Amino acid sequence: MKKSITLAALLLFGIGVSSTAFAKPKSHKISAHEQVSLIPLREYKGFAVMVDKRVPGKSLVMIYDKDNNVVFKDLLTKGTKAEKKYILSDLDNGDYKVEVFSKGHDIKTQFYVYHAGQKKIIRLS
Repeated sequence: MKKSITLAALLLFGIGVSSTAFAKPKSHKISAHEQVSLIPLREYKGFAVMVDKRVPGKSLVMIYDKDNNVVFKDLLTKGTKAEKKYILSDLDNGDYKVEVFSKGHDIKTQFYVYHAGQKKIIRLS
């Protein structure tokens, strides 16, 4: 009985985690074993950042507004793999840039925050 409850909990957790992202990840290949992905979240206004790299080191996520002012800064990991969700529903409408600094490779991409009727939308470019 204890094993079946544990298994059921693991399955539910796995389903919950796997269903949080709905769009195809925007991946930035660094080399054969290194990759940075930005994945829009389905249920929340934001995205997940996933980093997979060969050599341990710091990965940093920074978000800038259209005037290049730092809006948010976060240390993602000091290891080789990391995944973290960023909920951005408090951002004002406008154009933003997310930058992920990962050992040996940096990526930048634009994203937009706007309203469609009463619904706030966050869209990666």
